[in-house]
This record gives sequence, C-alpha cells and structure tokens, in this order.
Amino acid sequence: MGINKEHLLNAYEHGFIDRSTEKVGHHSPRIIINSNEDNVLSSMLDELEECRSFSISVAFITEGGLATLKSTLHELAKKNVKGRIITSTYLNFNKPKVFKALLGIPNVKVRITDKEGFHAKGYVFKNQHYTSMFIGSSNLTDAALKKNYEYNLKLTSLDNGAVIQHFNDQFDALWRDSAPVDRAWIKAYEEAYIEEPIQRKVLEVIEDRSIYQYRNATSPVIKPNVMQQEALNSLDQLRQTGKDKGLVISATGTGKTYLAAFDVKHFKPQRMLFLAHREQILEKSKNDFSNLIGESQSDFGIFSGNKKTDEAKYLFATVQTLSREANLNHFNPDDFDYIIIDEAHRSGASTYKKILEYFNPSFLLGMTATPERTDDTEIFSLFDYNIAYEIRLQQALETEILAPFHYFGVTDYEKDGQVIDDTTALSQLTNTERIEHLIAKIEYYGHSGEILRGLMFVSNREEAHALSSSLNMHGYKTKALTGLDTQHERQKTVQAFERGDLHYIITVDIFNEGVDIPSINQVVMLRQTKSSIIFIQQLGRGLRKHEDKEYLTVIDFIGNYKNNYMIPIALTGDKSYNKDRLRKSLLSRNIISGLSTINFEAVAKEKIYKSINTTPVSRQSFLKEMYVYLKNKLGHVPTLLDYHKDIDVIDPTLILHKYNHYLEFLAKIKEIELDIPHDSHQILTFLSKEISEGKRVAETFLIKTIIKGPVEVEAFQLEMRKKGYRMTDDTMQSVLRVLTHQFYTEPDKKKYGEPLVEVIGNKIQATHTLMKTLENPFLYEHIHQVLALSVENSKAYNQSSALTINQKYSRKDACRLLEWDKDEASTMYGYKYKHNTCPIFITYHKDETIEETIQYEDQFLDRNTLKWSTRSNRTLQSKEVKAILKAHGEGAHIHIFVKKDDDEGTEFYYLGQGHIDYDTLQEKQMNSGSGKPVVMMNMIMEKPVAYEIYKYLESSI
Repeated sequence: MGINKEHLLNAYEHGFIDRSTEKVGHHSPRIIINSNEDNVLSSMLDELEECRSFSISVAFITEGGLATLKSTLHELAKKNVKGRIITSTYLNFNKPKVFKALLGIPNVKVRITDKEGFHAKGYVFKNQHYTSMFIGSSNLTDAALKKNYEYNLKLTSLDNGAVIQHFNDQFDALWRDSAPVDRAWIKAYEEAYIEEPIQRKVLEVIEDRSIYQYRNATSPVIKPNVMQQEALNSLDQLRQTGKDKGLVISATGTGKTYLAAFDVKHFKPQRMLFLAHREQILEKSKNDFSNLIGESQSDFGIFSGNKKTDEAKYLFATVQTLSREANLNHFNPDDFDYIIIDEAHRSGASTYKKILEYFNPSFLLGMTATPERTDDTEIFSLFDYNIAYEIRLQQALETEILAPFHYFGVTDYEKDGQVIDDTTALSQLTNTERIEHLIAKIEYYGHSGEILRGLMFVSNREEAHALSSSLNMHGYKTKALTGLDTQHERQKTVQAFERGDLHYIITVDIFNEGVDIPSINQVVMLRQTKSSIIFIQQLGRGLRKHEDKEYLTVIDFIGNYKNNYMIPIALTGDKSYNKDRLRKSLLSRNIISGLSTINFEAVAKEKIYKSINTTPVSRQSFLKEMYVYLKNKLGHVPTLLDYHKDIDVIDPTLILHKYNHYLEFLAKIKEIELDIPHDSHQILTFLSKEISEGKRVAETFLIKTIIKGPVEVEAFQLEMRKKGYRMTDDTMQSVLRVLTHQFYTEPDKKKYGEPLVEVIGNKIQATHTLMKTLENPFLYEHIHQVLALSVENSKAYNQSSALTINQKYSRKDACRLLEWDKDEASTMYGYKYKHNTCPIFITYHKDETIEETIQYEDQFLDRNTLKWSTRSNRTLQSKEVKAILKAHGEGAHIHIFVKKDDDEGTEFYYLGQGHIDYDTLQEKQMNSGSGKPVVMMNMIMEKPVAYEIYKYLESSI
C-alpha cells in the first residue's frame, strides 16, 4: 500500500512543529524508550517483518541481541529479503562466536569497519513505498533493544528524502571500505581475540544459581534474593497466626532449597528432617544447608538406601527409605520439630502420607514449582490449604532471579505436505531428512556460551535412543537417558555433561524435575505439549543462572498436534483459557518480562492458531477439571470470585457463557443437588448473563442498593456521580429499562422472567420476586457472589464512559451501553444509525492476495485510518447514507467495533470513535463494476488503534 505524501507531511508537522495540529498524519516521528508497554525491539521487528531490504550499522552485537532477530530473519530468507550489517571489533566487545552466528544467517552479509571511534547505532528498513530509520543509542544487544534506558528516534522517509539519501550514501561508502566477514576472517579474529576486562562488581554464583554472594577476603556472605526474602516474611507471619503448616509455590530455579535453609536457620529447630525422592537431591541439599547454616559438618547427615546417619541434627532422607516400617519406627514421632518436603507435589503419594502421619513436627514446609497435578492427586489439604508464598515464571523473570530465555517455536519436519503429528511412526521421526532438519534448526538458533550443553525431550524411549545414535553419527556427542537407566548411570551421564564431554542428554520425562544442571544453555522440545505443567518443568531445566551463559535457548518443534494451544498458555502463564487472549499472545511482542523473548516461525504460529480455534475449552469435563483443582487448593467449594482471584484457573465467564448460572454448573457436575423455584432460576440466569461481566456497573450497584431498601432516583444518580461513574438522565433510564426488562426482546423476557426492580413515583425498589428469592440464604449468598464478581470485572472498564476502548462488546452490549430503548442487535447487521449514534461492526478478513483496486473489504490503512464501505446497493443519495453523513456532520457519534473472524464469537473490540473524512467519499461498483454500488470512505480514528490489536487484525494467520 502506498504512503500519502500529505499525510507524511502532516505527521512531521505534528512531530516537529505543532503537536496540537489536528491534520491527519501517518508515520509520525517518535522517540522510543524501553518500557513495559513498548520497546525498541518491538518497533524494529514490525519494520523488519515488512521490509524489502535492510541496513544496520552498530558497534556492538551480542548473541542475545542477534537471537531476538533470528526468527524474523528466517522468515525474510524464505522471501529472499536480504540485509547488510556493518559492525566493528572495537574493544573486542563482539565475541568470535557472534560472527560465526552471523555467518550462519543466509540472507545477511556482514562487514567489519576499522574506522577509528566507530560507535554508530543505525537501523534502516526499506519498504516498498517508504523507508524507516531508527537512530539513537541502542546497539544490537538484547538489553539495549528491550530493557536498558535508551533513546531512539524513529523516522519515516520517502525515497527522495535528503536524510535517507545521505544515510544510504554514507552506509554504502562505509560498506565499500569495510572488510567482509568470512570463515578466514573469523579464524584470524578468534586467534587474536582477547576479551577485554569490564570494570564491574564481580558477581560470584554458588551452587544454587538464584543466590548471589560477594566474595571478600574472608568468606562468602549468602543473602536471600528478593523472592526468598518475601517468602521468609510470609512464613514468619503464617506461624505468628498459629499455623503449623505452609506450602511455598516457587518457579524452578528461584532458590527453594536455600529458602528452606534460611527459614530453618531463623526457626532454630532442635532437629530437622528434609524429605526428597532422590538421593542426589539429598547430597546437594545437605551441602546447601551446611553452607548457609554454618554448623559442624557432623550435624548434617543422610538417611537413604546407601547411608543411614540417623542421629544427625539436620537429617536428609529419601522417602522410599524412611517410609519402610522398620526405618520409620526407628524414630520417635516427636523427633523432628521442623520437616521439609521437597517437590511437595509428590506428597499425595502413600509413602509421603505414611511419614507425615507418623511424625508430629512443630512446622511442616512444602516446596514445589508445580502444585497442579496431572494425576488428579490433591496436596493442598496436607498443608491445611496454607499457601505461604507463590512466585511463578513471569514474576521470577521480572525480578531477574532466573536466566532470560529466547523461545523459538519452529516448524517440525514436513514432507509432501505432511507434518509430524500424534501418529507419526518412529521411522519418520528419526529418518535422515528429519535429523538434517533438526540439526539445521539447532545450529541456526544456537546457544549462549562457548560449549553446547543441551537437553532434548522426546516422546518415547525408542525415539531417544534412535535419535542419539543418529546425532552421534553427525558428529554430536549425545547420550539417551530414560526411566530404565539406573541412578548410577544417570549421575555418571550428568557429570560427563557438566564436564563438556556431551553436547546433549536426550530423555523422555525423567528430567522434568529434581535435576539441577545450571550450565544447560539449550532446551530442545521434540514432542507435543500435552500439559503446560510439564512444559514449564522442562523449560525450567535451563533457567538457572550460570557464569557460562547469558540466556537459555529454547527450540520447540511444533507439528500438527491437537494440544498446541497449550504452548501460549505455558509461556504466558495465562490459564484463563480465554481464546482471544491466547490468539493475541502469539503476536504480542511484550508478553514475557525482562530480556526474554518469544518467537514463532510463521507456519508454527498458524498451527497453534488452528489448535486454539478448534479446541473446545468450554467442554464440561475441562471445566470440571478446573473446578476440582481450585476446590482442592482452597479446601472448599470455590465461589465465582475465587475463580476471578486465582491465576491458575479459568476465567469464570467461561462457565457463565456455557451454563445459565454457576449453580446450574455445580448441579451438572454433581457437586450439589439443585431444587430452586423457576423464578429464582430466572433471576440467577439474568444476573449471570447480563450483569456479571460488569461492563456497566450502575445496574450492579442499583441492585445492591435496593436489596437493602428503596432508593430515590435522584439520590442514586448523585451517588453514582460521586463515585465518578457515568450517570446522565439517559443513563438512568437505560439502567431502569434493563432491570425492568423493557430493554429486552420477547425471547429474553421469557428467559429472564420477572423484573428485578420496579419504579413507583420517584423511588426504585426490589420486586416481590427478587425479595422472595433473597429469603433463601443459599440463593442470597450466591446472588451476592455474582454481584461481587460484577464489581471486580467492572474495574477493567472505564465506568465514567459508555464504552471502553480495547474492551470487547456484543451488538446487544452496544445497544444497552449506547442507551438505546431496545435491544436491536438482531437487525443491526453491519451498522445502524439511531439515537444520535451509529455503531459499526466489522468482521476483519484480511486477504493480502486481493488487489487493492478491487478490495472492498473494510480495512485499516494504518492505525489511524479505517477504509470503510456501506452495505451494497447504496449510493451517496441513499436515505440511509445521507442520514449518517448529515448526523455525523452535526455531532452524531460513530463507534467502531472490530473482530478478526466469526469463529471468535459474538463480541468485538471497541476501537473508539471514527470521524468521516468527507474528502474520501466515493461511490464504487463492486466486483470490478459488474455488481451493486457501495459508498466508500475513510474513517479517521479518534485514537490510534492499540498496537497489539492492530497487529492481530492485520496478521495473516
């Protein structure tokens, strides 16, 4: 699509001359500063994805910085889009490995300048119609592009602009005078390379990579990290309230073992028992406790199959050994006043329960990264439902406790249109072509650090051994480990791996937990994601910090698996199972914190998108599974508000969309027997379907008010205004039409039964039907829960306005919130003008194969401009069109609602008001002149469309 010269001039007038100008401008110049909402990387990737060529000149490049671009560069290579990079060897900052990685990118040429003082930071992306420039302070490092406080100016130029021409001339001259990077140059650089010392505070890392110490002349000082300090405070507060059990939920690598040691040191028990399921965990944990507590080595002992030091003050025991009758009876029930259960999600097993039922500690601490179980075992009751502290992956990344990661969702091997799926035979999984495909990907996406230390997760034992054999034949040093290997064999393999004698350990599921190898710098997933729990466990194997790596590379081979929708759930931690949020997360640049990035190759992204669309997340069995988990976690039947508060379970609106109300759902899954009057059922249905989402909270507050007694209309309006809520006389009448059911269609009136309120004179009061329902304590409590949920949901909406930009609404919602007399959703279709408002509903089908000259679909020309067409068989003289044009000119509001596809349900994103650009009005014939006429025009958006939504709508998936 071309760029309008006038609009570009207007944008520059706004950017450099007069910010108050109301002229329509596109591609405004702007300063980009890394923040939670935006960063240099996001804006740069937008331009890189669409460019025809690119030129980059930067002094410094890191492996992590290059990794952030690799997935996009891979897609550009498929389109034969090429680029040039000029960099330097200034201060020996760029490591030889970076140049090797650059050489492995087929569509990028690299040259080295020896220009003295070279410190340039310029990124130029040439599009078909314009060129974008980023000039500022960011080198090609992940920190500079995503985290550091940097200033970068983004400019847009047409080809004949002086600035871009000057840049191109300077770049070309520098390119001619620079040396090409090839294997010979890299070899020479590698031989001469000496890493320059960087003056900084030396940060030593001890065995638990989430704990930092400053080395001084005497001995290391071990201090709790941010997560540990907060957890220690929570545990102390828990005990002060008289609790004697607590569960800490903490992401892998965040230092659970040291947390326990810190708490034990503070608690000062007479004796402590540490329980784990593997002996190597005991050895490491004993050493960690000894390092931190600092008492005599003789106070620390192990009780396992090989060692039985039963008199130690701090005893570390395997569950398998201690749970044996003879061993257990060797101890008195009161021997230990502090007991710790490592990997507490296992504590539902009979061996754990046997030990816990035998001993009587003063305090019991459970630690786990994944309290959710895939085997329906419930553990929360063992700790009296006391969750002392909880930190998940996103939080740990935000606080920089873990190493950042770069995730690459890549397309698995494909041949003759067939991609790896659930039924693929072993011979296909390990054939020569797939192995070559695998090697190409792991070499392209690479790893941080000099020595490759990777974990590969595969589907079964046979595949693990066959893959290991194939990779060894290709020059890799690998070893397959499965559940059939002895503990000794596992330990020996891990030791060889840590020494650098192995490139990969290939395994099925035995390394999901209980293995601490901080040096892992690459995780390869060659199996379908059946569980977000297992995904995070396997990802977590590489998230511990280590001095030899800056980040973890995660390469996930995505085939035609029905559970692909689990991938964005696992990566984002968003377990609401809201399909819309999952779709958007595939396109968002900022869904993961810190330096970490999530990248998908195009075909892999489409496979996940398809899985999201086809997965029935509202099926009863799945909703029941979520219900059981939350019930187990809380220790009681969860309320709707409990769902809303808990990040680990579904959004409660999923239940209310499928069932008339929550009590009906509980009855369906046989949790309760429901026998309530029909009119009470109708009231619950109305509140659940129409009020619970809180899109306008005035109805909710009016119901809460009249339950206590009648209220005067003016008094209620005044109270709403004091709270800052929208409350005009028209709003008040709209609220009353909703609660008296006058707003609704006849089918809805029949469904919802008697109204909730009645108006007598200037007073509003509850109807007899509502008050009679409230006499039932069970129903009274549930109605209050629905209203409480509504209040919580309402916080996501701007209650001082009728509609909230970027939130979703149905056609019925629009009729109600725009204060129409009736629900006219069934006759609205694409748009309707009424009551001085014109809502426009657009289903956005983007098809880049359609020529622009015959493209009549509604389409955003950019984030500020919507090209819109009326219904067919309309002209500028049509009564309907003339009414809209005239009314808008006199101040009537046009509201734009958009969704990407009909599969997304009945709700649309509200993108704000649009203003007709009268200069663009035109009549056109559809279907190249043979069809009926339409009126086309541009709508100028009152506010630019939000970046993430715009990208989502414009994406081709």
